[in-house]
Amino acid sequence: MQLIHSKLKQARAFIFDVDGVMTDGSVLASENGHFLRTFNIKDGYAVQHAAKIGYPIAIISGGKSDGIIKRFEALGVKDIYTGQQQKEAAFNEFLAKYSLIPSDIIYMGDDMPDIPLLKIVGVASCPADAAIDVLKICNYISPVNGGRGCVRDIIEKTLKLQEKWWVDESFRW
Repeated sequence: MQLIHSKLKQARAFIFDVDGVMTDGSVLASENGHFLRTFNIKDGYAVQHAAKIGYPIAIISGGKSDGIIKRFEALGVKDIYTGQQQKEAAFNEFLAKYSLIPSDIIYMGDDMPDIPLLKIVGVASCPADAAIDVLKICNYISPVNGGRGCVRDIIEKTLKLQEKWWVDESFRW
């Protein structure tokens, strides 16, 4: 546990997958072909709080919809990569933009397309209900399922360890 606390204290940025992490993995298809997702409001609070106090945050998703983009833009996320069949290019672009290295990153993913990035970041994290192969390689497994607050869990833990959770901005949306 001490090692993970040390890694969380050193983290400088967050990257999240969407489906299965920010959502519970369920997708509702409308009659006109749009895919609808539900997001956890507590995850949203934590994301906007971290963004507001200056953490670079990226969304890298294989999913592609205006709803994903609008959701994260509203939370203050500036780096939203959708339709990513292979996530490495978006990851490298994000690192270069903020002069980061892989060990600066907390990445949360839940399934096979996330594994290449989970293997190289400082903190490889996942929801409790992630795919077995992902669970095997993560050094932090949230006790919370995807779409149910796992994002809040990792952000809150990190910011508390870095003494940035309880700041003036904490009490504003």
